[in-house]
Amino acid sequence: MHRKRTTSRGTSCTTKISQQPPRLLLVHAAAPSWADIRPNLCEALQNFFSIACSLMGPSRMSLFSLYAVQNQHECILPFVQVRGNFVRLQACISELGMLQVEGCHRPHPTLLPLAVADGLQQFKQYSRHMATSAAQPCTSLEITVLTSQPGKEVIKQLEEGLKDINLLSVRRLQVVEVTKGIQERVDSPSPSEEPSNDESSILEADTVLQTLGNDVVSMEVFFKAWLHNSETDREHIHLFLTPQSLPPSSRAKDEPICLKCDLQERFLSPSLLPGTADGSLRMDDPKGDISTLYQMASLSSSPYKLQVIKALTSSGICESLTYGLPFILRPTSCWQLDWDELETNQQHFHALCHCLLKRDWLLLARGEPLIPRYNQNVPACSFYVITPSPSLTLLVKLVATRELMLPVFFPPLAEDPPGDSLKIIESTLDSLELGPTYNPLQVGSHLYSHLTSTYAKPQGRPYASWESRSLRKAGQPQTNKVRATIVPLPVTSAPGRAPKTSAASKAFSGNLVPSDSEEEFPSHT
Repeated sequence: MHRKRTTSRGTSCTTKISQQPPRLLLVHAAAPSWADIRPNLCEALQNFFSIACSLMGPSRMSLFSLYAVQNQHECILPFVQVRGNFVRLQACISELGMLQVEGCHRPHPTLLPLAVADGLQQFKQYSRHMATSAAQPCTSLEITVLTSQPGKEVIKQLEEGLKDINLLSVRRLQVVEVTKGIQERVDSPSPSEEPSNDESSILEADTVLQTLGNDVVSMEVFFKAWLHNSETDREHIHLFLTPQSLPPSSRAKDEPICLKCDLQERFLSPSLLPGTADGSLRMDDPKGDISTLYQMASLSSSPYKLQVIKALTSSGICESLTYGLPFILRPTSCWQLDWDELETNQQHFHALCHCLLKRDWLLLARGEPLIPRYNQNVPACSFYVITPSPSLTLLVKLVATRELMLPVFFPPLAEDPPGDSLKIIESTLDSLELGPTYNPLQVGSHLYSHLTSTYAKPQGRPYASWESRSLRKAGQPQTNKVRATIVPLPVTSAPGRAPKTSAASKAFSGNLVPSDSEEEFPSHT
């Protein structure tokens, strides 16, 4: 169900990336599973934000807020800008890691809905503040509830507690159930996802249930999905299969086949991160290094067009001729298309993948050149090779053309090398471990620790130490924490348990220390 239009159809993809929805994460900390989940979650969050806060180019994640729900709900971090704010986020993640397991009972069913409503109230006040400034206002919010409790039971609690709450500004409500087992670390694992079929309570927000393995890699992959361009206001690519060079009599009698596709990055460009081997080459470019296809799709006010010009056998192209970042094409999920068109488009896409795999073919396509306004020069176009996969996706890579080629001499390989050299090399190769595939999730480059080490605590902003947090948890007051600057909703305590004032309320009524690394909205009470 798509209710809100955060951007217009004519807005470029680059602008849409910068308007990705703010995200509210509610951590449902319940014994006894919290003791096992806590270290993995905190490590995954720190790794993720070391990347998200450092990325150059268009902002992929605007605002973030963090709540913890135990015997009461607590705002650990009000909405803040993500980029350049790693020190603040790291301090809040450390505080999340200090939540005690002792005395952490199963939260009362009303606490999660209260936390959602409280976060939504903060978001609305932040949006009102941003609407009075020159910044682009935020209109929709994505809420993620991470829990070890049965997901369907949590959804019922939310539906019951939020049935009278206006959720028009909630773009999506995710309930992520962390399972006890560890998922197999395959290339790009994705949590299983299923929509909530019960629409009896929440009718204004899409509700999705996901399961997630209790390990750092699975959690990292889940959070990194937030960096994708998730807008659905329009499709990104139009892939035309009928060659325009054929005479009309030779073409199919029906309308030319046009597949409407969404574009997705396979991995982050190292040039978008400081301190990487490739990043130093483009540190002076504030836009970062984005492959041509992504640039074309971003600059065009309408879907970028790829025209297939011929088919190739899978062995008909040399790997040395492809360059740039690969991209993934998948059937579009644009909400402006009707269901019949979406279904037909997906079926055609499925048939194309099937036929290319069966015939062992690749496709060579020409990208539509962008003609600059008031420029009469003939623009250069790019060419791409499209590779099928066993999944419902196509891989797109740039391929070199005549103008770019340099002469290279490839000496022929003799049939038999010298016997002594052959024995030495064979013996060396036999000593290597032979793996069936390359799994990038099992190979680390120490990038997380490098990015984390590049951030230093600012002078003049007091951050609570681990020891002081432990003392605070033991009952001693803590006055140097920053909390939400609005009064949160009242906390409903479990039967027979005395109500406790939330930390956000204490911070509001106590001393507030302004942040020196991000903008916070003032109080409007």
